[in-house]
Amino acid sequence: MINIILDIAKIRNQTIMLKEKIIQELEKLPEPLLQEILDFVQFLQAKSQKDKILEITMMSESSLQKDWLRPEEDAAWQDL
Repeated sequence: MINIILDIAKIRNQTIMLKEKIIQELEKLPEPLLQEILDFVQFLQAKSQKDKILEITMMSESSLQKDWLRPEEDAAWQDL
């Protein structure tokens, strides 16, 4: 249990250090490049969100498939 806590603390510390390094590098950039950086960060966030939605969709497909393949479902959707 203590090893897990230490591993989590180590990962958090590495993340904090990485964020600090990114901030330091951002402070060195000229103003015009900051908009490009912001655009890229927003692109990465949107991509991550899209990937999460796809993952959830794929995970739910197998459980929903049981309902989709029932004759009652076919009958319910026949007139659409």
